[in-house]
Amino acid sequence: MAAEQMADISDGHGPVPPPRPLDAIDQDILRMLQADGRASIRSVAERVHVSRANAYARINRLVEDGVIRGFGARVDHERAGQGTSAYITMKIVQNSWRTVRQQLRHLPGAAHIALVGGDYDVLLLVHTPDNRALRELVLTRLQAIPEVLSTRTLLVFEEEDLEPQG
Repeated sequence: MAAEQMADISDGHGPVPPPRPLDAIDQDILRMLQADGRASIRSVAERVHVSRANAYARINRLVEDGVIRGFGARVDHERAGQGTSAYITMKIVQNSWRTVRQQLRHLPGAAHIALVGGDYDVLLLVHTPDNRALRELVLTRLQAIPEVLSTRTLLVFEEEDLEPQG
């Protein structure tokens, strides 16, 4: 991978080192933390049959290597006042991904941004309070970005976050 691509992937925090291989214990730790990000070091160590020091060191290495990007809560967006969700596909000006991505990061309700291949260039997941807020976001915010050539909005009728297997 070219240095420029590595810098782009790293999001400005320096080049991303090549990934270290994960063994079965690392994989078990990841599955546990995906299911319960609040699991204690002690419970992780007991379930994967290693010492607490070993579990602590492994989790720190996974964080430092960028395998674990953070710990957070899974939110029910509707109960949190964001009852309308939509995937928005975009066609953008060629070679404008970095500029567009930077602007999309600051949109209210933006939950996921992806550069994709196929008929569209960008896929954006947003959560808004209602359809009026979604309309405002698409028609005044997204379509005002000069590099966005066109959009298509796919309203989500029902969604479910998949729980990690294991």
